[in-house]
Amino acid sequence: MGYDVHITRREFFWDEEGEAIGADEWTALVEADPDLEMAGAAEAATGDGAGLRYENPLLARMATHPEADTDGAWLDLREGVVTAKNPDDVLLAKMKAVAALLGAKLQGDDGEDYPL
Repeated sequence: MGYDVHITRREFFWDEEGEAIGADEWTALVEADPDLEMAGAAEAATGDGAGLRYENPLLARMATHPEADTDGAWLDLREGVVTAKNPDDVLLAKMKAVAALLGAKLQGDDGEDYPL
């Protein structure tokens, strides 16, 4: 499982109504930010030696994150919300900066807002 943190403009990230973060603005932000890069896919090994692969053309990675070469620091835009699973303090700080640039807020899975 895990705990997700979301960059959203909606009252609650799970709301279907409200302003979405658009693919074009997300792509432009990632391309302009030297800490971020579009990855498009993420892979992970499983305990049985098999692997998992997730693909999304709007999946970005914090390339400057200390864990970027191992676990990665993934930011996934889906349905107008950018989500990260189990972000550490380094990624949370980056997410706060990104949220401010997007005119959005940072919100946890339980609907609590993180101060920017």
